[in-house]
Amino acid sequence: MKLTSYRPLGHSGLIVSPLALGTMTFGGSNWGSTEHDAQTIFDAYREKGGNFIDTADIYGQGASEELLGKFIAESGSRDDIVLATKFGFNFSASPLAENKSARIANPNAGGSGAKNIHRALENSLKRLRTDYIDLYWMHIWDGVTPIEEILQTLGDLVRAGKIRYFAFSDTPAYIAMKAAVLASERRIPAPIAMQLEYSLVAREVEREHFPVARDTSMAVMPWSPLAGGFLTGKYSKEGLRGEGRLTKPNPFGDSKFSDRNWLILDALHEVASELEKPLAQVALAWTLSKPEVTSTIIGASSLAQLQSNIAALDIELTAAQLEKLNQASQLTPEFSENLSGSAIRKIVYGGFDVLGVE
Repeated sequence: MKLTSYRPLGHSGLIVSPLALGTMTFGGSNWGSTEHDAQTIFDAYREKGGNFIDTADIYGQGASEELLGKFIAESGSRDDIVLATKFGFNFSASPLAENKSARIANPNAGGSGAKNIHRALENSLKRLRTDYIDLYWMHIWDGVTPIEEILQTLGDLVRAGKIRYFAFSDTPAYIAMKAAVLASERRIPAPIAMQLEYSLVAREVEREHFPVARDTSMAVMPWSPLAGGFLTGKYSKEGLRGEGRLTKPNPFGDSKFSDRNWLILDALHEVASELEKPLAQVALAWTLSKPEVTSTIIGASSLAQLQSNIAALDIELTAAQLEKLNQASQLTPEFSENLSGSAIRKIVYGGFDVLGVE
């Protein structure tokens, strides 16, 4: 497989590479790349035929979009690139906010209401130096705005030509399903993908989001497929040696340093040793093996990291290797999953093992 092994994203005509270049590090202060490094990564991804680039208005508080806008304009590649950005998070009180004279937080500068969507899009278009976005992500479900309002606003932007498609990131499965059903019934534009945390150590979205994706033909687009670097092997259980994102305070309170995850890492070591490949490449290959996954976001702070991640496309895991990784990382069945299991169906159908709907 290559970056030019293009495929449609979900139920759409948007054609993308199997690995999308994530640019959260472009211009960021915490894990940021210099402009020179960001330019090198961008150029190398494009030279390999990659066409799918993902950013957000919050990344580097606008700096990521500004750098991408500059790189795309200078390379004259706008028509060749599937450009994705996001709205939803609020940084109105930041020193880098658009309204530099205010410094007072504005609640309407975040969330998914029509007011903020229009505000966020206009600012993203300016920073990206373009007049349209190929894929506009709702970055986070705000828990407030009615899904009907979100569909209406984003659908109007599709019809106006300011965005080509839209999709949902980090949104509950039931909300994504409701949006898809409403859009289908009303014959209006619908979300085409879900961007979710997904990796060998973060498979929880398989419970509800994957069935929604299959039923609605939405694509799953994983973020953090290397679990913030945990699956690269850079951390050790003995004393947690290694410096990186996972050793810093996490606002979400999610630690990857659990007994279960160390066991998963052991299985990954075994498969990587068999293949004589880096752990990160094998972890990416596992993610790409899932039929629900159309394209996976990869981030890189150096050219070497990018090249290593792209090399994962050359790995084809055997059935035995997939089974080893799947078994090590399998989820404990929960109530909702048991309801659709074969044991329940046998009771319902008088002992017959009726094939279930997948």
